[in-house]
Amino acid sequence: MSFLSGFKKNLSRAGTNLMQRTGVSDRTTDSEFDEEFERFKILEKKSEKLSKEAKGYLDSVRAMTAAQLRIAQTIENFYEDIAPMGAMGTEYKRTVEKLDEDARTDLDAAYRATVLEPLARFCSYFPEINEAVKRRNKKLLDYDSSRSKVRKLIDKPSEDPQRLPRAEQEANMAREMYENINSILITDLPKVVELRVPYFDPSFEALVKSQLKFAQTGYEQLEGLRHHFPPESDMGSDRRVDDVLGQMRELTICGNF
Repeated sequence: MSFLSGFKKNLSRAGTNLMQRTGVSDRTTDSEFDEEFERFKILEKKSEKLSKEAKGYLDSVRAMTAAQLRIAQTIENFYEDIAPMGAMGTEYKRTVEKLDEDARTDLDAAYRATVLEPLARFCSYFPEINEAVKRRNKKLLDYDSSRSKVRKLIDKPSEDPQRLPRAEQEANMAREMYENINSILITDLPKVVELRVPYFDPSFEALVKSQLKFAQTGYEQLEGLRHHFPPESDMGSDRRVDDVLGQMRELTICGNF
């Protein structure tokens, strides 16, 4: 199709669309297609949101471990080596360095391969499907336009007796092209929607297991630091905090709080 021919076709479709919106020309409706396409659009919206939020989780974990590392670096410099908690500061830094490394390597690689990449691959099919729907809509406009020409020639016959048969032939061809792509979409759109269940199940399982492993590793690593703290009851710990706050209130630079 030449550029000029394509331009004329698009112009004709735009005119048909305008007449349909203003009620001048009839518009073919297909409730079955409309229902399936609506289900597909809901799937597309939710899938893209899921993909974005899944990426946000990994970004948040990376940001959290990086923040932990910065805190640990500051704490290590905060205490002197001879201070009672000096060794604890060093050990804490070593622990969070390991957690940060795990987040940047093991968690990152596994999470991308089992969660992010499958979600992105699933979402990558949506533009192709939407393009097929656009082609279907164009063929529908062509069909409605050709039907309108036939109706006008029937209502007001032309002096050329061949115009009506030619118009009817064009309308039949346009109908066949429209019904062909429409039938394919009505068949395939439900399959795409139903595919979400077996497709997302493995990624959902991987998502949960990744979170579980990361949480367990973090708990085990930080739990190992417990012995560095003096064993105290909860009330004793609260009393110790109150003592520190009392000392801070005595400092004039702190004011009252």
